[in-house]
Amino acid sequence: MKIWAPSQAVAEVLTDLPEVECVVYDGGSPPEGAEDVEVWIPPLMPPRPTPELLRRMTKLRLLQTVTAGVEAYRPHLPEGVVLCNARGVHEAGTAEWAVGAMIAVLRDFPAFTSAQERGEWTYHHTGVLADATVLILGYGSIGQALERRLDGFEVDVVRVAKTAREGVHGEDELPRLLPEADVVVLLVPSTSGTAGLVDAGFLARMKDGAVLVNAARGPVVDTGALVTELRRGRLRAALDVTDPEPLPEGHPLWTAPGVFITPHVAGSTPASIRRARKLVRSQMLRYLSGEPLNNVITGSY
Repeated sequence: MKIWAPSQAVAEVLTDLPEVECVVYDGGSPPEGAEDVEVWIPPLMPPRPTPELLRRMTKLRLLQTVTAGVEAYRPHLPEGVVLCNARGVHEAGTAEWAVGAMIAVLRDFPAFTSAQERGEWTYHHTGVLADATVLILGYGSIGQALERRLDGFEVDVVRVAKTAREGVHGEDELPRLLPEADVVVLLVPSTSGTAGLVDAGFLARMKDGAVLVNAARGPVVDTGALVTELRRGRLRAALDVTDPEPLPEGHPLWTAPGVFITPHVAGSTPASIRRARKLVRSQMLRYLSGEPLNNVITGSY
């Protein structure tokens, strides 16, 4: 059985499996033999030739991502191929980034860093996370991990998911909830239903001075509408993802006031690598023994 793995680190946990040929494909030029691949574990960033590769993978039976998002693969997935995501792998890194990013923006760390580079002592009062209301939009496993890390920061957490459940508000309640939130954290998946979810109307409902934290996907936010609010000075933002991505040179987001941007690194940590290796090995053991797989994507997610 041929497996394409995204890195040598992942391949190492599969090499002892019986009758397995593991080839490293990190997203560059594809190696020969796509037609014989039975299991594909793509790299963090989806390779550009993904649709073409999937058409060639006539023996593919399992596509196991190392990301929580699977939007790059779902539209092109051949019939009969099982798609699994990496739920749980990036919880720690993404939740930690979200806490750090909201504190950085509220405490003006980017501005102080710029002042340090200029050699200027720019004393002023800043915002603070204590006593804030933090709205988590997309309350799944990463949202739960974020709430655990916020425990002790003396904040009120408002949980929101697509559908209401006990202790969690539904998205239909956002018009009422947004005006009360000091920080809005986006953790929703990238789907047709979440594309442009954070539009001009959504942003207009956020209170003056609130912070938008996007650790989801760039297309969830209407970039033009966000730039407008940032330039007005009414909102601030911390973005690990953007639309477009990578953000091109000269894009207005780069110079918009009040925005802190990182290049899609929230989940790029040693913890994520360790957990990805553990997940991949567990899944392959299940696959080889015919056991039910974890994190199977069916319907909406």
